[in-house]
Amino acid sequence: MLSLMSEPTETRRERAARRAGEFPPAPEPLPRPVLDSHTHLDLTVSEAGVPGGGSADDPIAAAVGVAATVGVDRLVQVGVDVASSRWGADIADSHPAVLATVALHPNEAPRLADLDEALREIESLAARDRVRGIGETGMDFFRTGDEGRAAQEESFRAHIAIAKRYDRALVIHDREAHADVLRILDDEGAPDTVVLHCFSGDADFARECVRRGFLLSFAGTVTFGSAGALREAAALTPVDQILVETDAPYLTPMPHRGRPNASYLIPLTVRSLAATTGTDLDELCAAISATGDRVFGPW
Repeated sequence: MLSLMSEPTETRRERAARRAGEFPPAPEPLPRPVLDSHTHLDLTVSEAGVPGGGSADDPIAAAVGVAATVGVDRLVQVGVDVASSRWGADIADSHPAVLATVALHPNEAPRLADLDEALREIESLAARDRVRGIGETGMDFFRTGDEGRAAQEESFRAHIAIAKRYDRALVIHDREAHADVLRILDDEGAPDTVVLHCFSGDADFARECVRRGFLLSFAGTVTFGSAGALREAAALTPVDQILVETDAPYLTPMPHRGRPNASYLIPLTVRSLAATTGTDLDELCAAISATGDRVFGPW
């Protein structure tokens, strides 16, 4: 007894720090299957490991399997540079539940010594059968200053053209750049299918996007207590223009904010959206699933 009592005890703060690196428990399964429209499996596995303690022999299959147990049966793996785009295209070829999108992230574009060559690589990947989207591309004024915005815009315009040439969905990263994103899309002419990934705008911006026929993809941020404006945007979005995503391993929904995210946590965001929009959960799941098939095509 004395030896046990002399062991150092774990404080609440230390316990919270330790648990921050652990995947949360699985939520209640959804009544109908849905997709995760935007995830980064490569980053999830490399930064956080395999959810559910699955086999490290095939971590992608393990992550897909854990998601399927709660009703998330399809995933879209999103590229942010040439290497991750190529990796995602290969993963989609070998995992039937995974499709891919390919692109240069807007914060990547200004860093490249040869943007044109990187864009040629992305275009070559866009032709592959299981690559169904061009993204994430767009504009980011939060992490890139004035000096990098010309390269971002050049890259964004090039990605729009690739999406139209290959009839792929355009998946947009928009951070503190709402007006410029719409300006460039209007200038170039938007592709038939546009997805605003991790939608971050208010009700006015949502109305502009909905009016143009764009899809709004909501991440775990919609569950945050401070996200009242985002929930207002979700509430006015027609259910057939809503997608849901993780952006894993980031943006983990409440009540697990700060811990690693993965596709199996999508039910938390879907249930939050059902409450926000006043939509029956079963109906919302069916609509999200149908929209996913319409945007990315059959798996």
